[in-house]
Amino acid sequence: MSNKNTPVVALTLGDAAGIGPELIARLLSQPGITTQANIVLLGDPWLWQDGQTIAGVTVATQAVGSLAEVRSRADQSLPAFLALDTIRPEQVQRSQAQAACGASTLQALNLCMDGTQRGEVDAICFAPLNKFAMKQGGLKHEDELHHFAQYLGVTGYFCEFNTLGHLWTSRVSSHIPLKDAAALLSTDRIVDAAKLIYKSLQANGIAQPKVAVAAFNPHGGDGGTCGREEIDIIAPAIVALNAQGFAVAGPFPADTIFLKARDGEYQAIVTMYHDQGQIAIKLMGFSQGVTVQGGLPVPITTPAHGTAYDIAGQGRADVNATLNAFQIACRMGTTRLHPSNA
Repeated sequence: MSNKNTPVVALTLGDAAGIGPELIARLLSQPGITTQANIVLLGDPWLWQDGQTIAGVTVATQAVGSLAEVRSRADQSLPAFLALDTIRPEQVQRSQAQAACGASTLQALNLCMDGTQRGEVDAICFAPLNKFAMKQGGLKHEDELHHFAQYLGVTGYFCEFNTLGHLWTSRVSSHIPLKDAAALLSTDRIVDAAKLIYKSLQANGIAQPKVAVAAFNPHGGDGGTCGREEIDIIAPAIVALNAQGFAVAGPFPADTIFLKARDGEYQAIVTMYHDQGQIAIKLMGFSQGVTVQGGLPVPITTPAHGTAYDIAGQGRADVNATLNAFQIACRMGTTRLHPSNA
């Protein structure tokens, strides 16, 4: 039956040489998946069939000619399938980063974003991509998030969130050399990162998020003897956030705050640079983590692991992170579709 109150969630197959196609096949073969969203899969038919073969499943879909047809489908019990023509089998060498795969990934993602701008798609969940292949295939930015932001006309603060179950992290800086991380620390950027993850958790169904801010230096700077960023930059940001009504605490030494978060004391941590949060999250649950593209006008999620070229085509890929990414896209897509219910 048609249900216009259900969010339209677009799925893509990711890098054709990686584990993405088999992950999406496994995802869509899970019981109850189609009750969570009005799903549309965008991909090349041969690649979709290849993913099902590797996963050892067969997934029935309903063909559509455009994203515009998805929301009004009379029967949403099957995923819609929008066939693309972005890459040929002979262009793909499994388990290698290639320009053709990057260009194919980019084309599918752009079509999804076009759909969000026309009001045809409420959220996007993409299977793993490879940044090097994407850059070979035409990506002009440091990562996909910056491409999304420019494509969607974002002018405000944006950053990646990494999530594991009920724990989310945001970053003040991301895909840059570590030597440049200190120069990007500012009170304004920390305030923006904390506000963004706070509001995103609310969009994910948490009314009053508990957010902590990590320190930058070892031992939280040891009172200024091991760096003054905590005193001069981070603490003023927390004061400003509290004054604006955001219940944010810190700064806490980065080597202990994740223990508190793991035990449920906090639901989100604002980290100062990429690996400060990523190492902890991946140690706690590499096969479960999700990356959420924060600060965009549409929810975009993906499993936090990569294309896993080393096991691509072997039918061994773990679907759990992809399932988690899909479920977050469904929840946030519902909030976007029905903002008055948030």
